Amino acid sequence: MTITVYPSPASPAEVPIRVVALEEHYATPEYLAATDQFLPQAAKSAALHHALVDLDDARIAAMDAGGIDVQVLSLAAGAQHRLTPHDATALVRDANDAAYAATRRHPDRLRMFASLALGQPDRAADELYRGVNELGCVGGFLDGTEGGSFLDDPRYTPIFEAASELDVPLYLHPSPPPRAVQEAYTAGLPETSAYLLATAAYTWHAELGLHCLRIILAGVLDRFPKLRLIIGHLGEHLPYSLFRAQDGLPMSVTGLQRSVSDYFLDHFTITTSGYFTTPPFMCARDVVGTERLMYSVDYPYRSPLAGAEFLRRLPIPAAELAAVASGNADRILKL
Repeated sequence: MTITVYPSPASPAEVPIRVVALEEHYATPEYLAATDQFLPQAAKSAALHHALVDLDDARIAAMDAGGIDVQVLSLAAGAQHRLTPHDATALVRDANDAAYAATRRHPDRLRMFASLALGQPDRAADELYRGVNELGCVGGFLDGTEGGSFLDDPRYTPIFEAASELDVPLYLHPSPPPRAVQEAYTAGLPETSAYLLATAAYTWHAELGLHCLRIILAGVLDRFPKLRLIIGHLGEHLPYSLFRAQDGLPMSVTGLQRSVSDYFLDHFTITTSGYFTTPPFMCARDVVGTERLMYSVDYPYRSPLAGAEFLRRLPIPAAELAAVASGNADRILKL
């Protein structure tokens, strides 16, 4: 199921390439039943639910339409923080089992991250060990501040220890800002606009960029020098702002062993998820290099067809395109 890249100044001939997408979401009916009550109408629909829970025919058909050879599954874990930590841990573990069953039914098409419930960090670390050692997971998947604090909080140390020992990356996904922050930023706006502004339209990307800087500034990457992190949405605003952040946070201020940009460029890889326009991609390429860029769709929130058209139109050489489409994922996730 390869995608064909059409002739361009950078790629003068048709080039078939293998495609791996790795921020591709699913859910279980049980997880949706537990969390839907906490989500506004803008965040749920019958069509969305159907796409999330289908781990067979409809999902494979969508992959085929978008030229995707392999999809790496991750739980769409919105509103996890509204559950009790015990319930969240149990629901996420069951969801990982459902994803594993799907990878067994479609071994050539589906792989998975171990999704982690952050309310119980010790249990989350155990689930990462189980995921990698028993379920064939290629890394862990965490939703921002769903545990109630930023991940530089020392209570998340067991997760970082597990990822370092297992030598697998952690994918950091945005989560909605705390209610007080949402209200301060979106007060007076229509409900749907307010929710989307606070989440996928802008705010949670900016917050995850801030989150990454906190991880750096708190010295997490000095304590865990083998830790590898993946972020989506073409870097959560950081490629554009990275050197501004470094300028404002020199080593004389941070007391760190290296510059902010050195930590970011050494420990983070970014994906295209949900961003299908060329200018931010070229900015990210210029800043982090093609070897740290990977393709993602953000299915089912974004269309694999739109992603395929984006890949076809990227003005980069065919070898770089192949690396972004699958080569880097094969290397970093050990596919």
